[in-house]
Amino acid sequence: MFALHNSQCLPMRPTAFLTDLQQRLASLDATLHQELLPLPEAVLNHKQSPESWSVLECLEHLNRYGRYYLPALQRALGHPEAASKPEEEVGFSWLGRKSYELVRPENRKAQKTLSRMNPARSHLTPAVLQEFEAQLAAWSSLLPLAAQANLNRKAVPVEFFRLLKLRVGEALLFVVAHMQRHVQQAQRAAVISVQPQPQLK
Repeated sequence: MFALHNSQCLPMRPTAFLTDLQQRLASLDATLHQELLPLPEAVLNHKQSPESWSVLECLEHLNRYGRYYLPALQRALGHPEAASKPEEEVGFSWLGRKSYELVRPENRKAQKTLSRMNPARSHLTPAVLQEFEAQLAAWSSLLPLAAQANLNRKAVPVEFFRLLKLRVGEALLFVVAHMQRHVQQAQRAAVISVQPQPQLK
């Protein structure tokens, strides 16, 4: 079987691992359609403070990561070596465990954002939502390919330092957990934007 317990990424069977990721993606898609897409643009752009992110900024941050990691994983899964016999268990390296620990939704510690991935002070429109919706669909479409691949193959360069590579399974988990983290942040931003503001006395 498998376990993703807090920061512990223990070996797991590929089928269970990919089923877990698919369930996470389905939950993200439901949140997008039920909670975020219906919001008016004023709520989508509301910021609690100059330093905080709006709903659109949270999702634009994810879109920027997706623009890198989607093609990187598509290349990794399309490589001839990707079709090698899948391992019986999905394993995790130190880099993979550390990457997951930094972005897992339960870790509420703020992380420093690279300037090119920071959407603060960008002029954003609801088109951000449509791009994120398309990226979610693309991620879901990758999972059947991943089911035929060796998820332990080290093949996905890390965005900020491309000499380092994540295993295919590690990269998938990192991306999905990162999306969960910032969609939850977007949900909190939406709630704050519609709360009554205290009256000054």
